[in-house]
Amino acid sequence: MNRFTCDGSYQKDWERYTQQVLDKYGVSSQTAERETMCLANAGNKAAVKLYADMIFHKKILCRYPYRMAFELYLEAAGITVDPEGEWSCSGKSYPLSFWLIGYYLVNYRRESFLKKCEKIGILEEMSLPARLSLALELACACIVYTEAPGAINLTGRLLSMIAADPELFSTMQPAVEAIMKDLDFPAVSLPEGSFDNPVRCAAAGELFFSEAASRGYVYACNSLAAREAARIIRLCREPGWEEDEETEAEAAGCVARYLSYLKRPADKYEPYAANRLGLFYMTGEVKTAEETAVLKGYTDYALAREYFRKATVYPDSNSAWAYYNLLKYFHQDYVKDIDRMNEHIEAIRELNPKVYELVQEL
Repeated sequence: MNRFTCDGSYQKDWERYTQQVLDKYGVSSQTAERETMCLANAGNKAAVKLYADMIFHKKILCRYPYRMAFELYLEAAGITVDPEGEWSCSGKSYPLSFWLIGYYLVNYRRESFLKKCEKIGILEEMSLPARLSLALELACACIVYTEAPGAINLTGRLLSMIAADPELFSTMQPAVEAIMKDLDFPAVSLPEGSFDNPVRCAAAGELFFSEAASRGYVYACNSLAAREAARIIRLCREPGWEEDEETEAEAAGCVARYLSYLKRPADKYEPYAANRLGLFYMTGEVKTAEETAVLKGYTDYALAREYFRKATVYPDSNSAWAYYNLLKYFHQDYVKDIDRMNEHIEAIRELNPKVYELVQEL
């Protein structure tokens, strides 16, 4: 049985947070954030989790944001770690925190925001298999109580990571099987023997990715789009693929899935997906980290402009590429609007200095 449990008491904390903060001050005002901090300090689990989010995303500045946020997520989850490294849970938990702690366990000093974060002692002392096993247990607990798409995606990612490394799979297979057999999640139907070998484990991971994507989780959609991009490029490398009906049909199916996966996050203003769609409709470009293929017959300049613009609505560093592509491919839009051109160039400079260097060459 999963040791990470939730007795439901957080629901009263959420109601109190809603009444004292959300209903009175909204979500993102400074007053709302200060009231959230005060409620967190009073022990409200929902507020503790939201306070951790503010620190993690650097809406509140402190010296060691990722370490402090991690400690708050543990508090929100009702989790303590004793001096021997044993994790236990009180049950007085805000269950979304389970997933976020799992995110730390997977990414700490390896990927994402946490790749170069400050030292977190609890995580430093754990082996990678121990961290991944615990992350899987936490993600599954979160799914049971909330069906959070992020936890579903994290489960898929963990199963895929473990399946991709023969040594890791050999070490972790018993733990994975034990954790997954107790997962009560009817939306994903796992065939018997799903964890007997790496191939089946990877297939199980795909089921979780697909479920997270079906719920609109942008990172699952982007991951699945990247896989389709790799398949498209592989097919395009085959000599005479356009003359082979079977290969061409397979490639067309991959392209349809690639576009479907990217459109879900792009239509929610996720910059990476929107910019990739813009490039596809502008040039036919399909790209992975290592390779690029260009497909004919898909160009649609109106859609390209639309998706480049969507990539700038909720900006991050990927939005700089979208601004760059608007300047590069739709320069006529700026001929009579120099102020907008300067505004977009300044946005590129602030969002991604490397892209700003390229602008000087346009």
